[in-house]
Amino acid sequence: MAAVQKFSVPEPPLREDRLDYTPTARSISLSRHRTARLVIRWGHAELADDAALLVSELATNALLHGGVRGRLIRVELTLTRTALRVAVSDPRGERLPGLRVAATDDCYGRGLLIVARLADHWGVEPRTVGKTVYAELSLRRRAPDTPVGPRSHRAGPPESRTAGVATPR
Repeated sequence: MAAVQKFSVPEPPLREDRLDYTPTARSISLSRHRTARLVIRWGHAELADDAALLVSELATNALLHGGVRGRLIRVELTLTRTALRVAVSDPRGERLPGLRVAATDDCYGRGLLIVARLADHWGVEPRTVGKTVYAELSLRRRAPDTPVGPRSHRAGPPESRTAGVATPR
């Protein structure tokens, strides 16, 4: 069961980017490359690979589970003083994501597990139409021996990482 996230006053953004994509496989690649370029340009090259993988997983889920013909998928990046937030919105608010365990021979079902491992926090925000699934990467310095990124072999997310469903504001 996901914990409900209580939001404090949001930090003002230092940088923001928002782009709408058609719900096609090509858009996943485009959003991933755009994310990596922007994160590097914003001065956080150490987070570019993780941010690109997060947007790829979230956008793939939006395409597979949240897409509606003729409706766009929105990818938003927000950089604050303490975090980089990757958010993907789709028009299917009734289809909420959830962690699941994929069988060894399953081709799908690991996307949110990857998100949960990489992100310091992730969750779902309802919208008037649709939903936004987001993941946040902390900008705090990580210890030199702390594994980071897709090559990490952590056994599971640290206790400080949370997932939640936000209540509408």
